[in-house]
Amino acid sequence: MTPASTDSEALAQAAAEVRVGVMRMARRLRAEREPGELTPGRFAVLARLERDGPATASALASAERVTPQSMARIAQHLLDSGLAERVPDPDDKRAAHLRITDAGRRRVQADRSQNEAWLAQAMSELTDVERDLVVLAARVLDRIAHS
Repeated sequence: MTPASTDSEALAQAAAEVRVGVMRMARRLRAEREPGELTPGRFAVLARLERDGPATASALASAERVTPQSMARIAQHLLDSGLAERVPDPDDKRAAHLRITDAGRRRVQADRSQNEAWLAQAMSELTDVERDLVVLAARVLDRIAHS
């Protein structure tokens, strides 16, 4: 076996471990959701609107890496729930942007607090070194996700 193939196999094994760990964490976070909390997709869109400001549905679909049809369903739910509103595009009067409402901001904060409370509790059982590693791993995973 050549060093390159050994490195490739080790990298594939590491990638498999990361994938399994990330999937388990995603399932656990979904399981910890309270009834009535936003789905992960709806939360992600609402949080993006909170962070980045108004955006078109197509820009949101691209940013969240979902189909335009999926984004249309998410947007409609947010609009129907009063968590977002349509506002005219300042540069193109034929287009519209989605903008988070005050109710949407409150909802993002409430859902975020709920999820972070569970995660903070789980992380409280880790050593300081383990917590630091989890935070570092989260930053690296975020960088990979945006690559």
